[in-house]
Amino acid sequence: MDTKSSLLETLKTIVVALLLAFGVRTAVAEPFHVPSGSMEPTLLVGDFLFASKFPYGYSHFALPAGLPPFAGRVLGHPAERGDIVVFHLPRDPDQSYVKRLIGLPGDTVQVIAGVLHINGAPVGLERVADFTEPGEGGTLRRVPQYVETLPNGVRHRILQDSRLTAMDDTPPFRVPEGHYFMMGDNRSNSLDSRVPAPLGGVGFVPAENLIGRADLRHFSVDLNARLDAPSGWLKALRLNRIGLIG
Repeated sequence: MDTKSSLLETLKTIVVALLLAFGVRTAVAEPFHVPSGSMEPTLLVGDFLFASKFPYGYSHFALPAGLPPFAGRVLGHPAERGDIVVFHLPRDPDQSYVKRLIGLPGDTVQVIAGVLHINGAPVGLERVADFTEPGEGGTLRRVPQYVETLPNGVRHRILQDSRLTAMDDTPPFRVPEGHYFMMGDNRSNSLDSRVPAPLGGVGFVPAENLIGRADLRHFSVDLNARLDAPSGWLKALRLNRIGLIG
């Protein structure tokens, strides 16, 4: 094979690989990394995950930039309460957030003294062992942790600091049709649908803004670990976190 033919074959291979990568990102799943602690303890800073697109189908937000926009969603089903969802921020579609879906269209959502209420009824809440994480000066920071049970039976852990803030006592929010109400599992440290978009929060999230459901954590690294020596690189890897997201 001459040099020209070899170069042509290499270019073909590169083009095919790029098309396959584009197709997977468009139709199957989109990668996302967790930049904040708003979804602790479920997701930690430094977690890398895939947002599956099949469950919700496709809107123009779920497709790569540059493709012609269209209204609504195709080939999908409504999101379910308790799903962990990656979505485009309504007030700034260039930003992607990950939160848990709490309120469905038509629901009334309210937080009273730190307890989530859906359609007037408090959700189940069970106190469990504190969540611990490294604090300043090498100390351990402890945060009260609970298991929350949503009306459809989905159980998940949340963090709720004992020092209540304005976000722990909210007015009732009526979720409009075609929208969802999102909250972080770290209730004491999450900018979510409890804060309206005009005030810099998330507000209600239109269904078409959903990118996908966070199903799989494919990599995780402790970004606070010391990386000044090769031994620190291995310690920074959190291989035990790789797998399905519960």
